[in-house]
Amino acid sequence: QLQLVESGGGLVQPGGSLRLSCAASGSTLKYYYAIGWFRQAPGKEREGVSCIVSSDGSTYYADSVKGRFTISRDDAKNTVYLQINSLKPEDTAVYYCAADITPHSGSSWSDDWMYEYWGQGTQVTVSS
Repeated sequence: QLQLVESGGGLVQPGGSLRLSCAASGSTLKYYYAIGWFRQAPGKEREGVSCIVSSDGSTYYADSVKGRFTISRDDAKNTVYLQINSLKPEDTAVYYCAADITPHSGSSWSDDWMYEYWGQGTQVTVSS
């Protein structure tokens, strides 16, 4: 049974950077169709941030983070990362990683319902 644990969040000043980690156990991440990063700020809807497709390494990003965030994976460590740079106060949120078992027709990478496994989240706070 797959378990996901996020880490790497913290308090950072605007313009700063963090590297978030999504460590998997109980199963092998590369066997899942896609791994996504989502975030949720207080009072806001959960939104997709990024996704990486295991089979070919294709990546996707929300417009709001494109050029600032980078998703990557390390199969040897069974871990997916999200490098978050040039941080803005509006990036403040709890960041979650999630795993999708299979592709879903008629869906987008950012549709949270398609992801079956979720981590507990890690808090990112961007403030001066």
